[in-house]
Amino acid sequence: MGCVSAMEVENVKGFLSLFSDGTVSRREPIFHVPLHDDASIHWKDVQYNPKLQLFLRLYRPADLPNSPVVFYFHAGGYCFGSRTWPTSHNYCLRLAKELRAVVVAPDHRLAPENRLPAAVEDGVESVKWLRRCAVREAEEEWVADADFDRVFMVGDSSGGNLVHHLAVRLGAGSPEMKPVRVAGYVLLSPFFGGIMRTQSEELFNKEALYNLDVHDKFWRLSLPEGENADHPMSNPFGPRSPSLESIALDPLLVVACEEDLLRDRVEDYARKLKKWGKEVEFVEFVGKEHGFHTMDNAYNTEASHELMRLIKQFIKRT
Repeated sequence: MGCVSAMEVENVKGFLSLFSDGTVSRREPIFHVPLHDDASIHWKDVQYNPKLQLFLRLYRPADLPNSPVVFYFHAGGYCFGSRTWPTSHNYCLRLAKELRAVVVAPDHRLAPENRLPAAVEDGVESVKWLRRCAVREAEEEWVADADFDRVFMVGDSSGGNLVHHLAVRLGAGSPEMKPVRVAGYVLLSPFFGGIMRTQSEELFNKEALYNLDVHDKFWRLSLPEGENADHPMSNPFGPRSPSLESIALDPLLVVACEEDLLRDRVEDYARKLKKWGKEVEFVEFVGKEHGFHTMDNAYNTEASHELMRLIKQFIKRT
């Protein structure tokens, strides 16, 4: 009897295919942009989870003691992405240079092979790695003289969703990570979902690279099998999501883009947290699309510079 070939059961714009036997095919990276490395920032890769063979990339300006630490969690709908992608690498170089900070860019396990909450668990482990460095249980000279009392989390799209879950998981002051203290969180167009459509989802351009079909597929592939978009990992205000009203959170900077299907969900997220007394700054970039700050044609625009100024000001005052 002949072999039966596995059938394709899910396809994300030709970039990812899931087959009936559970195998996954990816075309990486999706975005091809030139590198912007002027050699002013040193960088290297470090393994933070030997068991799962997970790596992070460290970025450090030369001779900069007592600098803040900024984590950057990449985009990709939990199904794509890596610290090595040019879009992520460029932005981390920029963060390190302009914020004068040590930047930590962890990879995490990808869905659908590793469905949520795997990526969030990996995010927690990357913070634990920094804590091990702080208490000298792990040796890493590039962070040895960093200011562990000024640690910040920046998350882009799905990375922003991950950062939200870190903020809730670690709580205000991140007491379980002492002497590491997470002082604030930056969510850039965080990847949220829900069964009920928002206006920005319903009216969004169907021809865009990141459209509602792709959005839905990312959730279908990344959530636990059989779950829907009201799952707590997707919808922070869903019927099964724990209330955030009574949870103490550190300050958040929440950024939305006008030309983004996520716009309404991001604004609603910030509005509800503010209503419950959380310290939240919400900024919307008019006329800008999802992920504009990492695209090469926007790298030196006024909007990308303004976003960096906002992050810098947030870190300075927090």
